[in-house]
Amino acid sequence: MSSGEPTLPVNRDQPFDRTPLDKSNERVREMFRQIAPKYDLMNHLLSMNIDKYWRRCAVKRLNLVPNIPVLDTCTGTGDLAMAIARAAPSGVEVIGSDFCGAMLEIARRKRETGDATETIDYVEADSQQLPFGSDLFQAVTVAFGLRNVADTDRGLAELTRVCKPGGKVIVLEFSRPRLPGLKQIYNGYFRYILPKVGQWFAKNDKSAYSYLPDSVSRFPDGEALAERMRTAGLSDVQYKPLTFGVCTIYEGTKPGQLNSAAEA
Repeated sequence: MSSGEPTLPVNRDQPFDRTPLDKSNERVREMFRQIAPKYDLMNHLLSMNIDKYWRRCAVKRLNLVPNIPVLDTCTGTGDLAMAIARAAPSGVEVIGSDFCGAMLEIARRKRETGDATETIDYVEADSQQLPFGSDLFQAVTVAFGLRNVADTDRGLAELTRVCKPGGKVIVLEFSRPRLPGLKQIYNGYFRYILPKVGQWFAKNDKSAYSYLPDSVSRFPDGEALAERMRTAGLSDVQYKPLTFGVCTIYEGTKPGQLNSAAEA
């Protein structure tokens, strides 16, 4: 299966590497299975908890209405799905999907009795072939997972397919800051510090946090990713860098009119 990604890196600050990045389902699933037990701790530590702020920004963009479901793809351990559930109005079913069962096991354990997260339904599914009907969800989200989908364009097409006309597709993903000085600090952190710290936590998978900077450096960001969202069928695509461009939030709308809660 083609990855749909360029074979040359988009990061001009690194030497050209013509070796294709292995994003096969088997490799990525096994990598996340191995790091799943310490995934949350590593994420919050390595991002200095800024990832929580980024997710809050994504939730604010949703503008949810009652009684129409929401899908969070590549949900991992469920942090974004949980944030959506807690912010959603009455009657909004939240579903989280991921193709790594080990991550979903942790997400299920994080649901809290008596809390809005209690009813989140987690489904093991590949984002390239979602087991849902078309035009079903008022919003479809993906946080820090799209770059791990083997075929980015196929993943975006699926996110668009299951979204209702008039609904939103929200992508939250790492990007590369352009500010001089910060760009060099960022590259050094991702290339040298993050892999070493990550490997210290995930001793059973030495490649997991070397994969991360490689996957970010080769993944399209800014206008390049926005254009791929338009190609997938989304309109009014816009994007906003967060934290000086370390992360970017992308938003697109599926053409059409979102049904009212009464009609859904």
